[in-house]
Amino acid sequence: MTAEPAFGEAMLRRGAGVVDHRMARRHLINEFRRGRLRPDQVCDAHPELIRAATNVGAPASVPCPICQEPALRLVTYVFGPRLPAHGRCVSTAAELAKLDVRTDEFTAYVVEACVECRWHHLLRALPLGGRRARRTG
Repeated sequence: MTAEPAFGEAMLRRGAGVVDHRMARRHLINEFRRGRLRPDQVCDAHPELIRAATNVGAPASVPCPICQEPALRLVTYVFGPRLPAHGRCVSTAAELAKLDVRTDEFTAYVVEACVECRWHHLLRALPLGGRRARRTG
């Protein structure tokens, strides 16, 4: 079972264009549990990701697959036009919905990160925005 985001679930389930990374996640976890990967090879999250997970991450519904602690958090980053080059960390469903109704096209990346052992994995990428402007008159 993978962690689900605390917000934006309807957008995650809409299907078209969503790239799910559960199979890659499962493979990595299995390789770790078989002893083929060391903890330092899978628990190497960037300090900035851990900071975001600690401060604005949504609690996951499952424990960390590596350390089994309930410290797993979900962080969503959005990239696209007129956003900073490093993306924008989105912390509420309202922020995500606001970006989704814009005419610019964005990509949201949902990442899980454990604030205890520093495990991290990209869960899914999904398109946002790209709505056509309504014609008036």
